[in-house]
Formats: sequence, structure tokens, C-alpha cells
Amino acid sequence: MARGPKKHLKRLAAPSSWMLDKLSGTYAPRPSPGPHKLRESLPLTIFLRNRLKYALTGNEVTAIVAQRLIKVDGKVRTDPTYPAGFMDVISIEKSGEHFRLLYDVKGRFTIHRITPEEATYKLLKVRKMAIGNKGVPYIVTHDGRTIRYPDPLIKVNDTVRFDIEQGKITDFVKFDTGNLVFITGGRNRGRCGVIVHREKHVGGFDIVHVKDSLDRTFATRISNIFVIGEGTKSWVSLPKGKGLKLTIAEERDVRRRRAAEQ
Repeated sequence: MARGPKKHLKRLAAPSSWMLDKLSGTYAPRPSPGPHKLRESLPLTIFLRNRLKYALTGNEVTAIVAQRLIKVDGKVRTDPTYPAGFMDVISIEKSGEHFRLLYDVKGRFTIHRITPEEATYKLLKVRKMAIGNKGVPYIVTHDGRTIRYPDPLIKVNDTVRFDIEQGKITDFVKFDTGNLVFITGGRNRGRCGVIVHREKHVGGFDIVHVKDSLDRTFATRISNIFVIGEGTKSWVSLPKGKGLKLTIAEERDVRRRRAAEQ
């Protein structure tokens, strides 16, 4: 029997959202235990080396993070395999760059640059609501934060706007029909749309029907839904494509149009 936690991750077993090739090694960086699950996170090594190309090797990534140059959600992180996840803000102050980790419509983590103003806050989905010791109400969010004394109107599945510097909730948006959502799991990961309808299934998974701006409807489990704005106005900037999934034929037409313009 194996004793203790697993320390390795084979490259072929790594999540497809990391977009690692098959042949350049046997292993992939295994994310450390942290606020996001292994299969829903992106280690800093992959972000700095494979995405931004700021390092060529894992050793160079270790050298970069050891200089305390990389901040995740306003905190310096020196672990090269720190698991950054959906909605996390990665800041590199030396180069004045800020990124928010989001998915593209193919369900892969994308580099999404944001302004310094937008880097001061992030959105958090409320996973759990409870009363703690001495009757203190608190919420637990999708990135493992516990926030005490939230607004009494905030319920599970709502989204809160969290100020990273102050560590406080500044605003919240309800999980409600007509609000803009981002899909964070399943086949539709990376798509955006407006909630049309919620099917409740007692003892099963609630299904939410979503309609995007091209009037295409799709359905997913409620656990994959992340509210990102009130009405059709998003609280965070979205990556290229704005969460609209095109058919293969439409993608081909877009490519041809670009080629003709050049």
C-alpha cells in the first residue's frame, strides 16, 4: 500500500485545461494542496513557463517565485506548484502586469490580462452558509475563504464581490433568472449566458438552463454555474470570444475572413 499523499502526476493524467503536450516529459507539476482542487487549478509553473513563456524550465520558475515577484490575490506565493484557480488574480508587480484566471470557450485556462483597477477585486461563489461559534454567521466561498458576518441576504450559489486588499465583501449578486453567468465545469465550460430557468430535482442535481447572446440555449448542473453580473452587465472583463461558443463552421468562416483581411 502507498503511504501518505501522492507526490507525482503523470503528464497524460494532467487536466486537459492545462494544454500540456504528450511528449516533452513523463511528469507534470502536481499542484500543492490549496484553495482549489487539483483538476480545477493551474500551478504557477505552468502559468509562468508554458503560458507566459517567462521561464524555459521548472528551475527558472523556482528562481522567479523565490524572488517573491509573484502575487496571487495580493499575497506573495513562493511555491512553484501553488494551485491558482478560477477568478484568481495573479500580479507581477515588477512588470506591472495583472492576470485573471478564466476559461476560454474550449474549457482551457487562458491568459487574460486585466487593468490594475480590476485587479483589486475578485468574484467569489458562495458554496456554504452556516452559523459558527457564539452564533457568528459565516460563508465559505469557492476558493476556500471563510468570511464572517456576511450580508444576511447572501445565500448559497450567490456571488460576492470581494475586495482583495481590505478582505471585505463590497457587493453581491443573487443567483436569479436573468443574471449573467459563467460556466466553470462540464462540456460547456467557458461559456457565458443568462439564466433562463432552474429545474429543481429533489435528491438529485439541480439543472440550470442558460441562454447566450446568440440565443443558443444549453443546460448544466447548478454546481457548474458562476454568476458574474447583474442583468447582462458583467462585473469582470471576459477573455477573447466573450464566452460565445461558435460552431465548427462559424469558426472556419471567422478564420477565412481574417485571412482575407490580411
